[in-house]
Amino acid sequence: MNKQEKKIRRAFKEKNWNAIKTSDSWQIFKIMSEFVEGFETMSKIGPCVSVFGSARTKSDNKYYKQAEEIAYILTQKGYGVITGGGPGIMEAANKGAKRGSGKSVGLNIELPFEQSHNEFIDNDKILNFDYFFVRKVMFVKYAQGFIVLPGGVGTLDELFEAITLIQTGKIGRFPIVLVGEIYWEGLMDWIKETMLGVEKNISLKDLDLFSIVNTPEDAVAIIDKFYNKYTLKPNF
Repeated sequence: MNKQEKKIRRAFKEKNWNAIKTSDSWQIFKIMSEFVEGFETMSKIGPCVSVFGSARTKSDNKYYKQAEEIAYILTQKGYGVITGGGPGIMEAANKGAKRGSGKSVGLNIELPFEQSHNEFIDNDKILNFDYFFVRKVMFVKYAQGFIVLPGGVGTLDELFEAITLIQTGKIGRFPIVLVGEIYWEGLMDWIKETMLGVEKNISLKDLDLFSIVNTPEDAVAIIDKFYNKYTLKPNF
């Protein structure tokens, strides 16, 4: 065993992940550790809904207030709430779950410019990730639905990842709800007119994979209606 291998083995034993990142072959252990910790924690939480939206949304914004109310109503229906753990819409959803005395989960991602987790996550349900792809598995695998409020590139990434997995049959169907018709209408017009109509890159039935609503009550009602027909279970 050479010096570099000894150094990496010692770093792994001490959980010094920054040292392990210097080697592609040993980086797999850090990835495995994130999956293992995520699976062990998330498998115990029960039925949950993942709520997405911008980290930049302020507390006086209507979508912040809607996210909080959505999460509160979800807890009254027996669901926990999963968010990305950060500020903005994520904070609002965790706050609503806390107010409803429901399970409040935060899947925090470590970034150079943000973000520390918000204060409304249950202490035993905070998970920190270095890898976006591991984190996204947790969002999908342990959620019975997605509720997506206005957000940026990250929100769109999570939305279209879920749609793609359902469209291709990689996971079972679950409800995806977009909140805020005004915010989403430009994107929806382009999907219908260009992606579907002109270029025919999707089929008409793909538009049935998600719904658009304006109120917290309507968002939760779609989740509830779906599970009147199906048994709650993990999606993988």
